Amino acid sequence: MDRQVTRTSGPLAGMRVIELAHIMAGPVCGLMLADMGADVIKVEKPTGDDSRRFVPPEIGGESAAYMMMNRNKRGIALNLKDPEATTVLQKLLSEADVVIENYRKGTMEKLGLSYEKLAKVNPRLIYCEISGFGRTGPYAERGGFDLIAQGMSGLMSITGEGPGRPPVKVAAPISDINAGILAAMGISAAYSNMLKTGQGQKVDTSLFEAAIVQTYWQSAISFATGEKPEPLGSAHPLNAPYQSFQTSDGWINVGAANQSNWLRFLDVIAVPELNDDPRFSSNHQRMKHLPELVEILNGYMHQDTTENWLNRMERASLPAGPVNDILQMHADPQAQARDMIVEVEHQTAGPVKTIGHPVKFSRTPARVAYASPRLGQHSREVLAEIGYDSGQIEALIASQAVIAAPKI
Repeated sequence: MDRQVTRTSGPLAGMRVIELAHIMAGPVCGLMLADMGADVIKVEKPTGDDSRRFVPPEIGGESAAYMMMNRNKRGIALNLKDPEATTVLQKLLSEADVVIENYRKGTMEKLGLSYEKLAKVNPRLIYCEISGFGRTGPYAERGGFDLIAQGMSGLMSITGEGPGRPPVKVAAPISDINAGILAAMGISAAYSNMLKTGQGQKVDTSLFEAAIVQTYWQSAISFATGEKPEPLGSAHPLNAPYQSFQTSDGWINVGAANQSNWLRFLDVIAVPELNDDPRFSSNHQRMKHLPELVEILNGYMHQDTTENWLNRMERASLPAGPVNDILQMHADPQAQARDMIVEVEHQTAGPVKTIGHPVKFSRTPARVAYASPRLGQHSREVLAEIGYDSGQIEALIASQAVIAAPKI
């Protein structure tokens, strides 16, 4: 069975997680834990996670967005407006190691599922809350979205082509994704502590904090100078040259920030005398005169193709790489070799590609083994595991307290 494999392999094998989360941040947390061997049971409302309706695109009638975020999980659908469904959820949580929730503040309390109540029944429970701004502070009641977090964290003020341009968000929902990863880190730490002490605890993180921690360099500059950093395009706020340059047929990133790499770069483009220019002789001077430096270097980089420059830079041991589009990244031999592009078999959509797990373990490897569940695919299976007999299960399904996928 799917459950048996995912629960007996990976560093978190044996951990049972109840995911009461939708869209992205919570599901990212769940998929990280599931990849590492946790048995993640995703609890959906009768209409399913909202990402099931993020279409197009679809694959075999299933939302590509939903399938990306929910591989390796089992699924049950509950109508939590029905007291019988709430009882089912309480039973699930009484036997779980972890619950992940990203509801509005107060929702779990209204369901009678606050941490304080659950901890009395299950003191080992790790109760992870992912919200827009955290569960304390003046913004605790606010809902949160990636765009809002990126703006309020300062990220959008340092992203873009340069000063005076309109604010630009990071294209990927970086605060959502990072919040999920931070939550998985926090859960893993709390789980380690629980195994030693027998005591669970709350784990609380937010999109806002997940975006703030992306500003380490720029915050360091502001703490030191009292000034606000401006956007620099692809350039680095502390080192130069460390950015994208346009070639005759594309773009290339060059990491020539320290002095030895700077000198290698000048040898590759065959202008070692440029280091004799006092404007560019040290990193401090290069940062001070960055616009002039970039204009000069672009003039050289335009003279050859991306492939030829990359070959020369590799021979010189100079850090460099192409600016790939997403399809090129999928086809990159390193991404393939690191199992970052994998294929799983969906029950109705067939073979589906997904992104692999980014952490490699030598003894307990993570696995992306199963596609996302159909709505209510594992409802009967999960109910049976927590003590319901077949008659009770069918009665719950008939009353629509529990939704089960049609059998295939």
